[in-house]
Amino acid sequence: MLCCESRHCIGLVLSKVDVELTAEHTLYLLCILALLGLWLFHQIQVRAGRIQAIDLFDRSVVRFYLYVLPDDRPSCAVCAQAQGRVFLPLLVRKTGFSPLDGPCSSAAPCPGQLIGLYGGWVEARELVSRLQQASKNIPVRLSSDELSALVKGAWRKSISADTDRISMHLLEGWCFGKTDPAVAIEGLRYVVDRAREPRHLPYVVPAYLRLMDLLLRAGREDETRLVIEHFEGRFPSDRQHVDGPSLGQRKILQDMKSRLWETCSLKVSA
Repeated sequence: MLCCESRHCIGLVLSKVDVELTAEHTLYLLCILALLGLWLFHQIQVRAGRIQAIDLFDRSVVRFYLYVLPDDRPSCAVCAQAQGRVFLPLLVRKTGFSPLDGPCSSAAPCPGQLIGLYGGWVEARELVSRLQQASKNIPVRLSSDELSALVKGAWRKSISADTDRISMHLLEGWCFGKTDPAVAIEGLRYVVDRAREPRHLPYVVPAYLRLMDLLLRAGREDETRLVIEHFEGRFPSDRQHVDGPSLGQRKILQDMKSRLWETCSLKVSA
C-alpha cells in the first residue's frame, strides 16, 4: 500500500498529463513512475536499516583518524597512553599536531600509526557520532574490545568499503599480528601492492616494515628476503622519495636485514 507521500507524488504526475496520451508521453510517464517506485523502495530500505543513506554533498574521504600500536610489540608509556585515540580531521590538520601527549620515550621509536577512515559501517558511524559530541578537553579513546569490534565490523559491506579498504587492511596489520598473523600479513601485502592514491602513500613504508617483521618472526625467511628486495627496488637508497623511508626507517630496514642474516646463519649452523 502506498503512503500518503507517494500517493501525493503520483497525483502530481498524473495531473500534468493530458487525457489523450501519445505513445511517447506514455513512455515518459512509465519512466517517471519507475523512478518514483525506485525512490520509494530506497526509502523503505533505509528506514528498515538494510541500506545506509549518505549525504551526496559530503565529499570528504576521512571523517576521523585512529592512532594504533602493534598488538604484539611492547611500547613506551607515552605511546601506550595514546593507543586507540580518535581525532577529527580538523585537529589532525593543525600545525604541530601529535597524537601523543609528549615525545616517545622508547630507545627505538614505537611504531604507532595514525590511520584515516571514512567509516560507513555501524561501529564506525557510532564512533563518529561519539567523537562529534565529545568535549574538546576529553579525547575519545577506544578500549581494546572497542578497537577489536571496529576492525572486525562489517566494513566490507558498507558504503565506505572502497574508500576504507587500504586503511582497514593496514589496521589489520597493526591489530592482528598476535591474534591472527595470517590476516595481518595478507592485509599488509594488500597495502604495499595496492596503495596508489596520494592519501595512502604515507602508509606504504610502515606497511613494508611491519610486513617484514611479521614474516621474519613467523620463520618465513625466504618471503622476508623477497619483501626486502622489493622494498629496496621500489625505494633505492640513492634516490629521494616524497613518501619514501626516512633515515630512521632506513635504519630499521638495516636492523631487519641483520636479523634475517642472523636467523639464516643460525639455521645453517644447526
